Amino acid sequence: MLTLLILTAALGAATIGGVFFAFSTFVMRALGQLPPTQGVAAMQRINVVVLNPLFLGTFAGTAVLQGLVALLALAGWGSRPSTLLLIGAGLYIAGCFGVTIACNVPRNEHLNALTAESPAAHEYWRIYLREWTRWNHVRTAAALAAAACGLAALVGR
Repeated sequence: MLTLLILTAALGAATIGGVFFAFSTFVMRALGQLPPTQGVAAMQRINVVVLNPLFLGTFAGTAVLQGLVALLALAGWGSRPSTLLLIGAGLYIAGCFGVTIACNVPRNEHLNALTAESPAAHEYWRIYLREWTRWNHVRTAAALAAAACGLAALVGR
């Protein structure tokens, strides 16, 4: 059962990391190449569509699973796999989930409050692209590193 929990948490982190990797490597670049009105409108739509049970369940569910993995790692503290599990859980919870809430979501909310055609939206769009993507790189790396830690812990058991 423990192996299944660790594997599921690692796969969830890898899945989310893959989604964020896509945004970091080509989605945001493509949106940035559109005229600002179109880029803003497209990202506003993405910010609505992403709020669905499958994505949110995977994203938040992985945070819950990583929390459980951390508790189990603390119970077995001292072993190399436990250390890897604790590091991985911390990376996902703080570096992926926490960064999303503290950095990406506020930028999304600010963008969503603007009218895509407005001068304010056009002005904010370049700032949004730069800052949102920077934080997305952080959460991509954190999620993928969390997945690697979980898998490495399984191999080291």
